[in-house]
Formats: sequence, C-alpha cells, structure tokens
Amino acid sequence: MNPKIGIALGSGGARGFAHIGVISVLKKHNIPIDYIAGSSMGALVAVLYGAGSNIDRLYKIAKVFKSKYYIDYVVPKMGLISGNRAKELIRALSYGRKIEDLDLPIAVIATDLLTGEKIIFREGDIATAVRGSISIPGIFVPEPWNGRLLVDGGVIDRIPVSVVKDMGAEFIIGVDVSPIKVSGEVSTIYDVIMQSIEIMQHELVRNRETVSNVMIRPNLDHFNSRNFTDLENIIQTGEEETEKMIPEIIHQIEQWKEKYSGEKDQDT
Repeated sequence: MNPKIGIALGSGGARGFAHIGVISVLKKHNIPIDYIAGSSMGALVAVLYGAGSNIDRLYKIAKVFKSKYYIDYVVPKMGLISGNRAKELIRALSYGRKIEDLDLPIAVIATDLLTGEKIIFREGDIATAVRGSISIPGIFVPEPWNGRLLVDGGVIDRIPVSVVKDMGAEFIIGVDVSPIKVSGEVSTIYDVIMQSIEIMQHELVRNRETVSNVMIRPNLDHFNSRNFTDLENIIQTGEEETEKMIPEIIHQIEQWKEKYSGEKDQDT
C-alpha cells in the first residue's frame, strides 16, 4: 500500500522559486504528489503546478517574474504595491481556473489582517486567493475578500504541514525556503519589513511542532528574498538539496509502507 503524499510549500519571497526545483526532482524520481498546500510564494508555485504547468513551463514562468512586470507602485496608504498587476498575471498564468478545477487538490493559505485568522482556500478564484497569500504586509496592499483583508499566508503558517495533513495526506514532505540564519543586512523599507517578518517566523516555527515526515531545507541564505534576478540559481539550489534528500525520502516512504501494511495485516 502506497501512502497519499502531500507537500507543504513554505513562504519566502523570491526564495520560494526553489519549490520548482523541489517538485522537478520529486517527479524525476517518480515520487507522486497527491496534495499540495502552500503559503505565499509556495501557494503561487502550487497553483501553477496544479493548473497543468509542466516543469519546463514553470521554469519559463520564473523568468516572467524576473521582469518585475507585476510591480505597480502606489502612493503609500496600506502598502507600496497595489497588487493589481500581480493578480492579472496570476489569473493569466493559471488560465483563469478555479482552485477546485486544478489537476490535484490544492490549498492556498492566507491571513485575515482584521481577525488574525488563518484562511484556507480549497475552492474559488485562484487569482484572489494567491494575490492574498503573497501580500507581504506593508509591501502589498491587502487583498479584500468577503469583508476580510488578506495578507501573506506566511504570517500565520509559514509551512502549512498541518493543512496538507487535513487534506488527506498520509506522508508529508515539508519545504522550508526561509533563510537558515536571519540576515543582519537592512538598508531599505523592504528590508525592514522582511527582516521583521523573518524574525517572527523563525520564532513561530521554533515554537510550533510540525508533522512532516521529511523536511527539505535548501540553504538559501545567500539569496535575498526580494531579488528576482537570480531565480535560476534559486531553483537549482532547490534541486540540489532535494536530490540529497531523495534517499531519505524513499527510506521514510518504505518505512511508512512497512508500518501500515503490517497494521493492515493485523486487522485482517
């Protein structure tokens, strides 16, 4: 009996494109993906993959983000970037599909700024859900939705392993693309905001038990979360770390199969 495998793709700005490398290597080694939950950039990669994008197309999409077309600055009120172009781009890249119509079950995580609740999208408009999930507080204007104001899913759930478990995954691979060490370099308002969020998220993860069977942690310390010009190397780093983890992943899957096939035999 093979387990239903879910992956939880974490937040991390530009570092989140390492998720493309992770998925590429899992597919290369014929490790099935039955469920995906994603926060922030992890949500974007999740829905693009779920919309039928093969690995080659995901690589090409990454190059679109290097152009920074999606950045539309506004007079600061609730954020520096309106997010309208980002929403249009997400809708175009996902073919205007709804979450429930994707090729596999996907969950998009966002945070309600007004109540502090975790919002889990498993159906509805992809562009709205992902636009909310990637909305870094102070950088993007929050995404209004049903009387709520949605901001980055990583604020409340950086690596949504519990969500993918609730979706039905029996074996969970988490992907943490946050820096192993918090950078001491702060020179812009973006740096101030991102550094504050990364410090907060480190504490959240440190104090929260995860339920993943395997956690992939590419070393992305030397990549800036706002630098979308080095995406090829970010993707490659995701590939390299996942290749290193493949023996462990296969071993853990085999252990799961032995454990649960044994339990099934006892039941019969």
